[in-house]
Amino acid sequence: MDTNIDHYTVLGLPSGEEGSNLTQKDINKAYKSKALELHPDKRPDDPNAAANFQQLRTSYDILKDEKARKLFDDLPRVKLENQRRESQRDGKRRKMVSDLEKRERDAFSPDSAARGREEEDRIAKKLKEEIARIRAMHAKKAGADLGVKKENASSGGGGGGDGGGVDQEKVLKVSWEKVGEDYSADKLRELFSKFGEVEDVVIKGSKKKGSALVVMATKQRAVATIGNVIGHLANPLLVLPLKPAMPADSWGASKSVEPEAPSKLVGAGYQAFEDSVLMKLQKAAAKQK
Repeated sequence: MDTNIDHYTVLGLPSGEEGSNLTQKDINKAYKSKALELHPDKRPDDPNAAANFQQLRTSYDILKDEKARKLFDDLPRVKLENQRRESQRDGKRRKMVSDLEKRERDAFSPDSAARGREEEDRIAKKLKEEIARIRAMHAKKAGADLGVKKENASSGGGGGGDGGGVDQEKVLKVSWEKVGEDYSADKLRELFSKFGEVEDVVIKGSKKKGSALVVMATKQRAVATIGNVIGHLANPLLVLPLKPAMPADSWGASKSVEPEAPSKLVGAGYQAFEDSVLMKLQKAAAKQK
């Protein structure tokens, strides 16, 4: 049962009160370390490798979600309090309580043990709901990821054609040079989430140049990021719509980056456009230092 799993222990972290005091940075660091250790690719002979890695991911999702983590931290505390109450109800104490006091307690005070059990059941139910919510969210993201991959396979990565089920106008093509500080999927999600919900981030790239596909929740949120998400000044991002045929008038702030509409550029011309804008962003960043 998921509510009986110590998610801190799964990530190799101390549990209980010490675990509840850990920062999100501590949890992220522990997850990355454990993910490298338990990844199925590194355990080809372990039949439980996939299940163990999935449990690691589930535990990490619960601990990084503020609402689910609070419920998980509250559950063992309530259990411990209930155990403490029950231990105090020993035979010696019951003998010291008179029949009258017992009747008064039963008549006017709710049974504390019953109250504690109700709270424990309530928190356990809430925790199950949060686990179900997180799993549904990941199932949706997995579907979006599959849709983007199918879209790229059918269009050759240029944004044309049908397939995959993902609205291309919500997808952004992000590129950067492999110099200075690199960009991870989590970092890109953090930058783009300032302009709306990010459904998925798929890192592509090569040794010399990094690239990614960022799927925003709506077309409007995707347009809002163009020209506004720059990244590190020493290594700026180039953000363009995946679908080059999008009218230039719908880009909003992106006109200030490059007056020529990239919808007219294809193949090598589109690549040259990316390189030109990246060079201008890097020169602008150098002037600001």
